[in-house]
Amino acid sequence: MTLLEDGTLLNAVQAGAADAPVTVIFTHGYALDHRTWGRQFDLLPAVLDQQVRLISYDHRGHGKSGDATEETATVEQLGDDLAQVIEQLAPTGTVVLVGHSMGGMAIMAFAERRPRLFGQRVGGVAFVSTSAGGAAEVQLGLPTLAGKLVQELENVFGPLVRKVRERIEPAKTAGLRWWLFGDDPRDEDVAITAEMVWSQWPETVALFRPAFDRHDRTAALTVIQGKPIVVMAGEKDKLCPASHVAKIVEICGGGEQLVLPGAGHMLPLERPDDVTAHIAALVREAVR
Repeated sequence: MTLLEDGTLLNAVQAGAADAPVTVIFTHGYALDHRTWGRQFDLLPAVLDQQVRLISYDHRGHGKSGDATEETATVEQLGDDLAQVIEQLAPTGTVVLVGHSMGGMAIMAFAERRPRLFGQRVGGVAFVSTSAGGAAEVQLGLPTLAGKLVQELENVFGPLVRKVRERIEPAKTAGLRWWLFGDDPRDEDVAITAEMVWSQWPETVALFRPAFDRHDRTAALTVIQGKPIVVMAGEKDKLCPASHVAKIVEICGGGEQLVLPGAGHMLPLERPDDVTAHIAALVREAVR
């Protein structure tokens, strides 16, 4: 656990040598948790010919971390939290930041709010299925119609709904499969995603949803100019269209852009080899 300045505890998972020259810090997406990056934790050390340290944590209000409030359920706060994670868990050396969806937005907010720390410590950034703005226009927030129905039922009937959850859950999971994945996802990927999302339903989902309407990090991306970046999206991402990839690269003044055919929003799970390979390239570049 990492204790933030306001007393919030963040759950963090770490792997690799503490004295590795590069630390990769993974930030997860909306209504998910650190398990988003499980495959990268397994694959990345194997594809690198050097030591690397890995850190993944649960945002406040997510996973096993402490609660968020209406005041702290913002992208700006998540950016401040990331700065504290770097200062506390990776106080020295180069860091490579990898953000999925809302996690990418948190990286942008960190760059905007702590430009000196970003400039001094960050050796590369991977934006995965994320956006610099306009998220509300593509309905980035969950839920599906099935999810809305479940939330309304829970709000009205409370404990009574638990008796029929076994019948409701398959419909909710099917909705997530359509909403978050591309062609032919693995059943285990859908299952762990459903577990992450519904374990935080509906409080976290409702609490953070307004943050997307206010998200515009165009100015933040100018801070990132000059850093090695890679921006990845799925061709069939319903939440963050591939067009957002080109926009990020354009504002950053360069970088590698990748649209993966047939993939949806959950690239770390759907295309683990591709995502890991591009993170590895950033790590190698960071230690040149």
